[in-house]
Amino acid sequence: MISQFFEYEFLQNAFFSGILIGLIAPLLGVFIVVRRLSLIADALSHVTLAGIAASLLLEKKVAMLTGLNPIYMGMAFSVGGSFFIEKLRSVYKHYQELAIPIILSGGIGIGVIFISLADGFNTDLFSYLFGSVSAVTRTDLWIVAGVSVFVLLVIYFLFKELFLLSFDEEHAQASGVKAKWLHFVFIFTVALVIAASMRIVGILLVSSLMTLPVAASIRIAKGFKQAIFFSVLFGEASVIIGLFLALQLDLAPGGTIVVLSVLILAASIFWSKFKRSPAQ
Repeated sequence: MISQFFEYEFLQNAFFSGILIGLIAPLLGVFIVVRRLSLIADALSHVTLAGIAASLLLEKKVAMLTGLNPIYMGMAFSVGGSFFIEKLRSVYKHYQELAIPIILSGGIGIGVIFISLADGFNTDLFSYLFGSVSAVTRTDLWIVAGVSVFVLLVIYFLFKELFLLSFDEEHAQASGVKAKWLHFVFIFTVALVIAASMRIVGILLVSSLMTLPVAASIRIAKGFKQAIFFSVLFGEASVIIGLFLALQLDLAPGGTIVVLSVLILAASIFWSKFKRSPAQ
């Protein structure tokens, strides 16, 4: 395995991309879960699917667009979807959760139309849906690296504001936090991470990497920062072990990573109950 890693560039791309995604997806996921926006990743992933399908369609129909990396169109659709969610949240002020299923439904509908126009599923689209180790290019790696740097900078400079906004939005606004602007920055960042993660985990499974490690961490963590630490730890473990098993057993990496995340979640639930049982 070690010799293969140094011999094949696609393995290097996949593992380095996976390590970065295993860091940034759960990191953002903690804020998503605390804000009770877990379904937002699903909504944006389906919008991203529409962008990927549109890119593959254009590549077939327009000769000059042949070779265009679909990740760019997927990223554009994901960012656009994130802005639409925020706009709908302001339209439905008393029913803000409606914004997510509206965008999710629209993303699925548009995606299905583009897929049908592109003559159905093909190998490229399948790899975007469920992830593929061999499909990760050096360009994809650089995109993931750029998005990772952006995410880390956002979290570093806006940690206090995001923390306040996550737990008490009214107090955050009273403290001078520009909530609307921060909402846009946060959801824009989530959109970028979802689009960047699709090569490894797959569009339909990327939301799992944002929520399952967080769900596991909050069972055993004793504070917010500890929850972040365990979320990243569980995310990295799922991605690295999942990619290794996927390569050795010829499995879809996205599914393998998600199943490992579920097993870690089950173990954390068992562990938390086991630790509490003597006191009971």
